Amino acid sequence: MTTMPDDRFELPEAFGDGSVWADRVAERSYVGRNRRGVEIPIGSGEGQINPGELLKLALIGCAGMSADFAIGRRLGPDFAARLWAHGVADPETDRYAEIGEQIQLDLEGLDDAGLARLVTVIGRAIDAGCTVQRTVEPGVAVHHTVLGAEPAPPAPVTETDPSEETPA
Repeated sequence: MTTMPDDRFELPEAFGDGSVWADRVAERSYVGRNRRGVEIPIGSGEGQINPGELLKLALIGCAGMSADFAIGRRLGPDFAARLWAHGVADPETDRYAEIGEQIQLDLEGLDDAGLARLVTVIGRAIDAGCTVQRTVEPGVAVHHTVLGAEPAPPAPVTETDPSEETPA
């Protein structure tokens, strides 16, 4: 179980608590890892998960974790739940226009008022606590850098006071 990247490459300066990495294992196949030793095969082959599926799992995993306490207070701490995410990337724009999420729960025993309240608190909990959704919905800037091939920083610009300039 890998908890740190191997030494094939230097650790980037930005490596820290929020870092994850993916090592190439074959053509269009990677293994994603985190510092807690989790490994996820990434690709489109058998036994692999593709990046779009990872995005959807991140959204529903975050939604479930965000709403877990609120649901548990209303349904009991050992409630069963299954979360679904649905969406297909548009081949023309190569992006997801929409991802639908669904939450399945055992709602037996809730009256209409209790059900309405549960739906409200689940929505509020997800809106307040799901960092992934709060990042994806407005969009996030993603920057790609090839380590070791960064452009040289621009030369410093010095401004001169016009009163100090010498006449030509």
